[in-house]
Amino acid sequence: MRRRRGPVFLARRSYRLRRMRDAARLLPIAGAFLFMLPILWSPGESAGQDTAPDGMYLFGVWFCLILAAALMSRGLRAASADDPAGAEGDG
Repeated sequence: MRRRRGPVFLARRSYRLRRMRDAARLLPIAGAFLFMLPILWSPGESAGQDTAPDGMYLFGVWFCLILAAALMSRGLRAASADDPAGAEGDG
């Protein structure tokens, strides 16, 4: 006799929570990549190194990472407050 399988798809809330956790785990890796990206840029037409655009880029990326982490933590905190047992479930 064949075993009856559960539903193929996860509940929408738990699926989004897991993807949010995955995104929070990947945020430092994405940040490291974005911080190292100016190394790959070609130098400007001037003889000296132009640091102002690179500095503005780094502070912009830094600000965006802080904003993304704040938004993700707000969503994860609200989800863990609703279901404290589910936050400990996956590892």
